[in-house]
Amino acid sequence: MDHTVTFVRRVAGERTLVTARVAGGTTLLEAARGAGLPIASACSGVALCARCGLSVLVGAESLDPEQADERRQKERNRIPVEQRLACRAGVRGDVTATAAYW
Repeated sequence: MDHTVTFVRRVAGERTLVTARVAGGTTLLEAARGAGLPIASACSGVALCARCGLSVLVGAESLDPEQADERRQKERNRIPVEQRLACRAGVRGDVTATAAYW
């Protein structure tokens, strides 16, 4: 089943939305890259660098549950607890997210 992932960006001070349709299980990292958005990641998406932290604005319950490895990496890299690592957050429903640097 396909789901809608909406990314909120600021371009020249204005809020814009970038939407992608993705298959269930696609990570937010894959969705952002597929939508042509830049997203930080130095570890090729294996939850080592924790640079892909996103704030989920709507639909956090539509992501795979956070696992212990994600929590450890967020703690180790001082990522806010409310953010999700895009490389570990598989999409199971419609989601809206943003990054601080967009």
